[in-house]
Amino acid sequence: MRLRKNFFARTFRLLVLCVPFLFSMLLPMSCTKRDKDADDGSIKILASFYPLYIMLMNITDGVQGVSISMLAPPDTGCLHDYQLTTRDMREVEDADIFVVNGLGMENFLDKVLEGNGASEKMVVASGGYGSVSGGSLIDENPHLWVSVDGAVYQVLEIANGLSLLDPGHSDQYMENASSYVAKLLDLSIKMHAGLDGFAGKRIVTFHEAFPYFAREFGLDLAAVIEREPGEDPSARELDELVSLIRDLRSDGGTVALFAEPQYSSSAAEVIASETGLKVWELDPCVTGEIDRDAYIRAMEKNLEVLEEALR
Repeated sequence: MRLRKNFFARTFRLLVLCVPFLFSMLLPMSCTKRDKDADDGSIKILASFYPLYIMLMNITDGVQGVSISMLAPPDTGCLHDYQLTTRDMREVEDADIFVVNGLGMENFLDKVLEGNGASEKMVVASGGYGSVSGGSLIDENPHLWVSVDGAVYQVLEIANGLSLLDPGHSDQYMENASSYVAKLLDLSIKMHAGLDGFAGKRIVTFHEAFPYFAREFGLDLAAVIEREPGEDPSARELDELVSLIRDLRSDGGTVALFAEPQYSSSAAEVIASETGLKVWELDPCVTGEIDRDAYIRAMEKNLEVLEEALR
């Protein structure tokens, strides 16, 4: 009964998320910003980084006359400290459509986008998310895709944006997005079935990539190891984390400690040695295989790790 209740709740939430997407498809084609011939073979879609590229692989699957590429190399990880190259600037200029995450993830592009018209061809995958979800402080965090609900939202936003900028392929984009969303909803049901029983359990993650994930699955994100992206915690910060974890465990509660596969686990190992915790690995899905189902497989692996760590 609880699984059925969760299913209907998530289905209702998805319908709410889809309203802007469905409404925009009723707009007249004259409202689109760009209208290229569907058969001229010149629609070039650029994703800012890996998770958006995986979404594009699904949304553009089998669409003739459309090519996709990735700005940052697939092993980059999050873009907090990414340095723009001359080649990158050419890639942005040459693209017909540029898909970005938003919520501050691509701040390094601000100067490039100023005054050159690039914003007119941008699709912001997190566009409008705060207004849909209630606009809480958590929504200023850019890691929306790490939540399955967030990934669904971004897939729909991207498909909507592509349809507006490339109406000739709109039906295919929407059909592909619907198929991928169905897979993501199946993933969500599976993950809720495995994790709902751990609601309220405390986790400590490597950096602030998991607030949406924690909110979706009812986990208590007690602390993060790397408070500033790209900066190792100081000795004082490590001491504070160790003290916090000891305090959290003093009441007999579970605390699970996680590193990430994209970064060194040395700081997490120091904390583990001082607290007796095991270091687990939780993947924010910012690197991985170049495959349409890579995100789903990574999240299924996260589910397995969490079930074992929280048990």
